[in-house]
Amino acid sequence: MATKQRGSGWSIKLVFNLYKVFGYKFIYYLMYPVSLFYALISTNVRVALKDYYAHLGIKMSFYTYFQHSRTFAITMVDRFITKADPEAYKFVYENPDRPLEIFANKTILVLSHFGGWAASSNSSRSSNVMNIVMQEAMKDTIKELEEELGYKSTQKVIDLNKGPIAVAINIANALSANEVVAIMGDRASNPKATIEVEFLGKTALFNKNPFQIAYKMKTPLVAYFVMLTGLQEYKVEFIEIDVDYEKKANEAIEEAVLKYTKKYEEVIKRYPSQWFNLYDFWKIP
Repeated sequence: MATKQRGSGWSIKLVFNLYKVFGYKFIYYLMYPVSLFYALISTNVRVALKDYYAHLGIKMSFYTYFQHSRTFAITMVDRFITKADPEAYKFVYENPDRPLEIFANKTILVLSHFGGWAASSNSSRSSNVMNIVMQEAMKDTIKELEEELGYKSTQKVIDLNKGPIAVAINIANALSANEVVAIMGDRASNPKATIEVEFLGKTALFNKNPFQIAYKMKTPLVAYFVMLTGLQEYKVEFIEIDVDYEKKANEAIEEAVLKYTKKYEEVIKRYPSQWFNLYDFWKIP
């Protein structure tokens, strides 16, 4: 599964315009009816989330489903409003200085479709360039808005739409330039890049690429989890994953993936409504 931007150009522009006129609280409360509407019509998402909650041992009520949809909507709004007003957001770190030390040099950053990963990327405190590997679905709209806002960022996108060879070259170039490369660990754009892991009691597919690249290029590996905790407030937890370069590739990579998924499970159990893999995650082709 590729990392693809959700939403549409017109809806993003509408949110920005409403934010400029009415402020954030208006947008926040507007997400109640918007989320209810999507909760009612998105039956495929409802089925997928019912299965997800079953893996957590939770029976999903409609209220649980609605709250999950609303949390997703809020993080989507924050994803773009952080471009307009990053100073309005608060990010609480376990150890605020350590990420700055890590990201001063080349690093593989493992992100997940969970919580406010995109909002935190827009509010990065590091001066180093962050290259996010993702499928850019709304490049023109986002670029237009960034120009309108005068938005300046050290963030770049390595677009999966360019194909695997171009992506691999861009990743190698970024690491050679001592930059940070962020890759989603819970979805792979290439079926050949998956690894099977037991996750919440059942086998699921994860993206082997970030761990494989870290092993091959002997690059530091960090996994980030960004949880919504309040109005324009997020908590950031991270783990540094030690890759054993002395072991054979498959063994070292599997060990690194398991460290990531173990932390992911732990975070999910504390913040179950912030899981945004809104499809049948445990289905293996």
